[in-house]
Amino acid sequence: TDSNGFPASLTIVCVCVRVLIFFCLCSGASSTGATPSEEINGPGNLMDFLDEPFPDVSTYEDFHTIDWLREKSRDTDRHRKITTKSRESYWELIKGLLDAWSGWVVMLLIGMLTGTLAGVIDLAVDWMTDLKEGVCLSAFYYSHEQCCWTSNETTFDDRDKCPQWQKWAELMTGNSEGAGAYVLNYFLYISWALLFSFLAVSLVRVFAPYACGSGIPEIKTILSGFIIRGYLGKWTLLIKTVTLVLAVSSGLSLGKEGPLVHVACCCGNLFCSLFSKYSKNEGKRREVLSAAAAAGVSVAFGAPIGGVLFSLEEVSYYFPLKTLWRSFFAALVAAFTLRAINPFGNSRLVLFYVEYHTPWYMAELVPFILLGVFGGLWGTLFIRGNIAWCRRRKTTLLGKYPVLEVIVITGITAVLAFPNPYTRRSTSELISELFNDCGALESSQLCDYVNNPNMSRRVDDIPDRPAGPGVYTALWQLALALVFKIVITIFTFGMKIPSGLFIPSMAVGAIAGRIVGIAVEQMAYHHHDWIIFKNWCRPGADCVTPGLYAMVGAAACLGGVTRMTVSLVVIMFELTGGLEYIVPLMAAAVTSKWVADAFGKEGIYESHIQLNGYPYLDVRDEFTHRTLATDVMRPRRSEPPLAVLTQDSTTVEDVEALIKDTDYNGFPVVVSRESERLIGFVQRRDLTLAIKTARQKQDGVVSSSVVYFTEDTPQAAEACDPQPLKLRRILNLSPFTVTDHTPMETVVDIFRKLGLRQCLVTRSGRLLGIITKKDVLRHMAQMMNQDPESIMFN
Repeated sequence: TDSNGFPASLTIVCVCVRVLIFFCLCSGASSTGATPSEEINGPGNLMDFLDEPFPDVSTYEDFHTIDWLREKSRDTDRHRKITTKSRESYWELIKGLLDAWSGWVVMLLIGMLTGTLAGVIDLAVDWMTDLKEGVCLSAFYYSHEQCCWTSNETTFDDRDKCPQWQKWAELMTGNSEGAGAYVLNYFLYISWALLFSFLAVSLVRVFAPYACGSGIPEIKTILSGFIIRGYLGKWTLLIKTVTLVLAVSSGLSLGKEGPLVHVACCCGNLFCSLFSKYSKNEGKRREVLSAAAAAGVSVAFGAPIGGVLFSLEEVSYYFPLKTLWRSFFAALVAAFTLRAINPFGNSRLVLFYVEYHTPWYMAELVPFILLGVFGGLWGTLFIRGNIAWCRRRKTTLLGKYPVLEVIVITGITAVLAFPNPYTRRSTSELISELFNDCGALESSQLCDYVNNPNMSRRVDDIPDRPAGPGVYTALWQLALALVFKIVITIFTFGMKIPSGLFIPSMAVGAIAGRIVGIAVEQMAYHHHDWIIFKNWCRPGADCVTPGLYAMVGAAACLGGVTRMTVSLVVIMFELTGGLEYIVPLMAAAVTSKWVADAFGKEGIYESHIQLNGYPYLDVRDEFTHRTLATDVMRPRRSEPPLAVLTQDSTTVEDVEALIKDTDYNGFPVVVSRESERLIGFVQRRDLTLAIKTARQKQDGVVSSSVVYFTEDTPQAAEACDPQPLKLRRILNLSPFTVTDHTPMETVVDIFRKLGLRQCLVTRSGRLLGIITKKDVLRHMAQMMNQDPESIMFN
């Protein structure tokens, strides 16, 4: 490519054409006595400098919205040119085939890099989480589990204990028991947590401020057409990957699954820059980002199909059929890559593999639905509490000290989490234990049942038994853990570190579900003669599986917070391998959504979009107010008239003054100020670049030069001095227009489904005003009794 980023072959062709034209004009000039420059700028040969492309045309400024229709049109023109050229030679045909396959190459690269990063993150998180409690003497980079796997002295009964793994107190003092060892381990646990969180927030604050948070609200906004420069950049990718490991390892109530979507989209944006097909077209770029989001969920949960559905249901704004295929391919490659790395060490792709041996019964739908109600109420409580805290963070001095806030929350979390074994361990390990069924080989407190010595059943079919002291101890510890997780997650999500919400929400639901499951199990054992148990739970039978209740509760709470339905159920059964339990998962997910929607339609991501004032038009919102386009358009009666350009009477100086005095993204072009008959619409950036390029390349263009947007320039204008400037090529001759009596319900639908930046309001072809996306959002906020100025856009 040349210095301007154009293909070298195209540059050579353009130079050859220019030389040929020059010699032809010279030969013509010699016969008429005119100089070459006079012939070029003379009558009948006025140049339209946009016949040749120049750099940066049709790109967008930061914090602006793309024009979906324009991007689609540009891609169609590009594809048409490639198709035409491919008939000229075999080389052009090969180039056309390479262009067609570039999309699949990008998906392959995204899947491989996303899967690799996810595997590295998983391995690093396991090691650093265990580092807070101890170290492996045989290899310091081994986690606790890996250290004991490699030991020849590990027994089955004490498989979590091995000589090679030592806690910090035992390593430093030689004593692993007693109050002194407990206090030392407690102190070092808090110290490691504070160190990890401090490093995470410092790296984010200094190097990549956009690496904080979940990233999904911003990804949704970007996919809807908004430009946020740097949010998907290389530094953001690097810092988010590193700080995600640190944040999760610190023990805070957050997960890595949401930020992995952000990481995957950064990978997608990185590879888009390698192909002009995507780097120069923001609409095509967003198709790649939608597929990257699917790959992110695929590696986050080991759920490739769920990732595709998540991208379709939750984050994508424009999702054509070919994007569905490519999303599936990217998710597949990412899952294969993660499986090759095998970070969980179980030769499985799923994060929480379960294997239940008892079917569910119709009577159990009642507690499943109750868990759905709990999930909806928890989702409502969390969204309102978290949004209130984040709003307070934005409007008070708290927002000026993000490092201090992270350190304080981490300290409180570590101090309260260490005494309880269910909050001390990582959240993923906690969920895995809550999902597990109690077999004969389980050593967890949750499986401390009173065994019948005369039991002679096969291992996989253990009957319901009375709870032992370990189960009751675990129940009150889980109850404390439930309260702790509910409260601390509200204050953790939204801090200036990478923070996901999927795993903490699932943990809350899994704890509540396991408690309910144990309660139902004991009721069935002690009261098997009750009418609700008599038909399906006989004495000595294995009737109730508490782990299934934990799985259903996790789905209910995650659905209550995010309002996902179809993708949630698919993710849950891919996550656990529990294909047989789709109906309980569906019942809980639908119930939680109904209950949560009764208190508010917005999920946590939509609520954060509103809080941050992003210009996002949710396709799920309904606009039912009876207002008209004339009520929303600008200018209003008290405002100055609309800034317009005329097709043949505006000078370069007038255009530059208009650009300098206003901050509009574009200007309507009319026949004259008297008639105001609409001709088209020109973008501000295109206008600025066109004038700048014309001043550099065309002789005679000065401030008094007249700008023409017409097809033909008058002969008198071409002969006069200074030379006129023809900018017909940058004029959009088919801007979207509505009449002043169009209902706003229709206008809102047009903006949503066509992704418009603005539409012009006319009456009988006469321009009356303009409606932008910002105007639509402000009007919708005003109709919902909200502050219209809360839409900040930056």
